[in-house]
Amino acid sequence: MTGVQAKVLLIEDEPNISEALTFVLARDGHDVRTHSDGLTALDAIKDYGPDIIVLDVMLPNRSGFDILADLRASDFAPQTPVLMLTARGQKKDRDMAIDAGASRFMTKPFANDDVRQAINALLRQTGNHA
Repeated sequence: MTGVQAKVLLIEDEPNISEALTFVLARDGHDVRTHSDGLTALDAIKDYGPDIIVLDVMLPNRSGFDILADLRASDFAPQTPVLMLTARGQKKDRDMAIDAGASRFMTKPFANDDVRQAINALLRQTGNHA
C-alpha cells in the first residue's frame, strides 16, 4: 500500500486505545492524529480537516455527543463521517449517537480489526478513499 489512504482524527482519552488504533490504522496507510480533550476537539477537527473522525463518547471536559452535534451544525465539517466509541452499549446510547449524526457506533471493548474495517467501509461509502 502506498501513500496516505485517509486523514483520521482519533478523539479518545484512553492512551491504550489511542496507541493501539493509531498503530493499526497507520499500518493501513492512514495518517492518524490523536486528540484527548473534549473542550478543544472542534478546534482539532478544524485544524486537521480529517476525512473521518473516531470519537469517544466520554471525554474530559465535553461529551462526544455534544461535539458531534456541534460538528453536524458546523460550516467546516458537517458531512465528515464519524465512528463513535463508547463503553456504554445500551440502546439509548446507540440511539443518541445515531440521532446526533454518528455514521457508525461501536461499543468498547472492541477488536481493533473491527474498528479498522468500519473505518475503511465508511471511507468507501463516502467515496473519500478506497
